[in-house]
Amino acid sequence: MRQALTIAGSDSGGGAGIQADLKSFAAAGVYGTSVITSVTSQNTQGVTDIFNLPLSSIESQLDAIFDDFDISCVKTGMLSTAEIIRTVSDKLQHFKVKKLVVDPVMVAKGGSRLLEESAVNTLIDSLIPQAYIITPNIEEAEFLLDCTINNDAEMSKAAKDLMKMGSEFVLLKGGHLRSRYAKDILVGTDLELTFTSKKIDSKNTHGTGCTYASSIAAYLAKGFDIKKAVQTAKNYIYETINSSRDLGIGSGHGPLNHFCYTRSFDNAY
Repeated sequence: MRQALTIAGSDSGGGAGIQADLKSFAAAGVYGTSVITSVTSQNTQGVTDIFNLPLSSIESQLDAIFDDFDISCVKTGMLSTAEIIRTVSDKLQHFKVKKLVVDPVMVAKGGSRLLEESAVNTLIDSLIPQAYIITPNIEEAEFLLDCTINNDAEMSKAAKDLMKMGSEFVLLKGGHLRSRYAKDILVGTDLELTFTSKKIDSKNTHGTGCTYASSIAAYLAKGFDIKKAVQTAKNYIYETINSSRDLGIGSGHGPLNHFCYTRSFDNAY
């Protein structure tokens, strides 16, 4: 069975972070392992507290995983400080990780900052150059590039500018643009593809970015090429949102239906 690793923060509400990643791995038929970098006190209404784990704990978790598991793909999420980013980056270099999906998590759905501003340059200099693919949304891309993105043409330019930071591919997610459609642009050397789906009117979108990136990681772990991995993950994220509208979990931004492809899951609610 293919095995993947998520390195991210824990969401006590279960909708994003490590919890969303492991659900996405399982939904794709991939065995998920995890390294927790931070523990957040969080629910559908927002984040109330963040505790960053000691670097020694992050290092020992990584050592334990790579000493025993055959990891086909790694996905990173919430890495909140420069020191955590450097620790993770150094370990991934040490273990010669080839397929790395970097989701540059910066702000939670409710607006809480999950990446210290002082750590952004470390992310750009240390981790992004190791990435096989990075998966920023519009707001994260604007922050990384110090620009504004308002349309498809500006998205395309921004994705290509992000590639200059060193990753092999960039998936720029356009769901935050004002449009009836969620357009995502995948760029690589001599490659530019657009993936489009209709936007769904739902407040249950907590953990969308985590789920999308970890789904891509799962399909890369299964041996899919980048285009098939992104397209399959795009289809999955659409279904998780579409089938989450009536879940009725929490009073704020609710979670996705990660097991939307499993009919028996609906009976649990």
